[in-house]
Amino acid sequence: MLRSLYSGISGMKNFQTKLDVVANNVANVNTHGFKKSRITFKDMVSQTIQSSGGPTNNSGSINSKQVGLGASLASIDKIMTPGSAQNTGEPYDLYITGDGFFRIEKQGEILFTRTGNFKPDEAGDLVTPDGYYVLGMNGQKINVPKDNVTSVSIGPDGTVSVVENNVSRTVGQVSLAAFSNAGGLDLVGDNLYRQTLSSGAPSNAIVPGEQGTGIIQTARLEMSNVDLTDEFTEMIIAQRGFQSNAKTITTSDEILQELVNLKR
Repeated sequence: MLRSLYSGISGMKNFQTKLDVVANNVANVNTHGFKKSRITFKDMVSQTIQSSGGPTNNSGSINSKQVGLGASLASIDKIMTPGSAQNTGEPYDLYITGDGFFRIEKQGEILFTRTGNFKPDEAGDLVTPDGYYVLGMNGQKINVPKDNVTSVSIGPDGTVSVVENNVSRTVGQVSLAAFSNAGGLDLVGDNLYRQTLSSGAPSNAIVPGEQGTGIIQTARLEMSNVDLTDEFTEMIIAQRGFQSNAKTITTSDEILQELVNLKR
């Protein structure tokens, strides 16, 4: 009887975690560049009541008799499929058409993002909305001069060009990074990722469109890859799973109460 109680508890904890993951996906349905997560479970060790046996002269083989002891969390995976593009009309909004991450410097640390809503700061350096620098091919900041500049354009290969005093010149080039296991990156907030032992080290700075990365499109942003239809379905599954496991605990408690009443 106690086995069923603990199995029910493990199930309730797992479905609570599943609901947490689903809720976070739904909360970020409109977060640019957000990648949804999924959760998987695995069974826990089983208690063997009787071991299996091979055939004998008088009988055939028998299977073992085991009672499971519940479930546990197997993984929380990031689904790195690209989101759809949203037209914004902003010249500094950048969208990666395939694989790759923008390289961002935050307080001396290089981080990575799929969200390309950049702007020049007061000094002309290209930054994220939180003021973190966008890195170019040489690992330096990309500076867009303001004086005497009549137009700015960013090419598919990330080249940033300006027309200054009626003369066109290149002022930098947006670089990308790629990972052998992008799903192993850690989220650190602000739409940024940090490399881990699981993700592997990033490649050197890559020109957009090379080494399997996507080219850059301007005036577009990547939307979240969250599908509300899928998430609401998973929410129902999590709710029903939680309720079912709670019911097994209630039923086990009722049977235990009957056993206690037998002594009266």
